[in-house]
Amino acid sequence: MSPDKMRYQANQIATFFASQPEDEQIDGVADHINKFWDPRMRSQLFEIADQSTEGFKPMVVAALAKINRPEKIGSAG
Repeated sequence: MSPDKMRYQANQIATFFASQPEDEQIDGVADHINKFWDPRMRSQLFEIADQSTEGFKPMVVAALAKINRPEKIGSAG
């Protein structure tokens, strides 16, 4: 998936959760991504965000700390 499409999808989730109570928004974004994005998508999200969080809504950036980062395949000895 292109980085622009990845940003767009993550930002769409944040747009949805913006209508939720403020104390539930970040957890809602992280929970949704953890439940519905496969490890490859989450891995790509972190590859993009580790380079730059530019283009991501602040709610997505805040949720990154709560999103399960997949382990890199082949990274263990």
